[in-house]
Amino acid sequence: MVGRIIEGPQDVAEGAAWLAAREPRFAAALAEVGPLPLRRHAGGFAALMDAIIGQQVSVASAAAIRARMAAAGFLDAATVAATDEVALRAAGLSRQKARYALALAQAGIDYDALAQMPDETVIATLVAVPGIGRWTAEIYAKFALGRADVFAAGDLALQEGARLLFDLPERPGERALRALAEDWRPWRAVAARVLWAYYRVAKGREGVGG
Repeated sequence: MVGRIIEGPQDVAEGAAWLAAREPRFAAALAEVGPLPLRRHAGGFAALMDAIIGQQVSVASAAAIRARMAAAGFLDAATVAATDEVALRAAGLSRQKARYALALAQAGIDYDALAQMPDETVIATLVAVPGIGRWTAEIYAKFALGRADVFAAGDLALQEGARLLFDLPERPGERALRALAEDWRPWRAVAARVLWAYYRVAKGREGVGG
């Protein structure tokens, strides 16, 4: 069953109000960070291809590679599936990312059907593709599909945000953070927005670079 979908700012605000009523620390964080961003973006092949391109490279490098891929006409699954690793590497992809790009293009994912699948089915479908890890799949479900209760517990900024907000002795690992987040259902995706925002504010307050 597909749960709540975040369509607009009003949904984010509803989730934030629910979290604030349930957990005083979220209420305090929200008072500090202000309105939360919607963070919805288009889905489909291009969104996941962008995620692959951006793995382990700087923002500037990823942008340059995307521009080269676009110039080469590698903008859709059919075009990429019909090419080979040599051409993809000539467009700026590493050997590994070229393999990932081909695997994604040839996976035959029905992106429209993903919108009708339960959260865990969406994630399982995506992580079955080489190069798509759970973090990428959860981010896609959260921001491309608008799933309100998906939580990317492997995200380091979320882990650090939780450490700061909940005054934990150390940064929680993925399993510990996922367990902590159980109490935030059915608005875990909004809880993530709070933690990201709080992390940015706290980092700025502490004068930490990066």
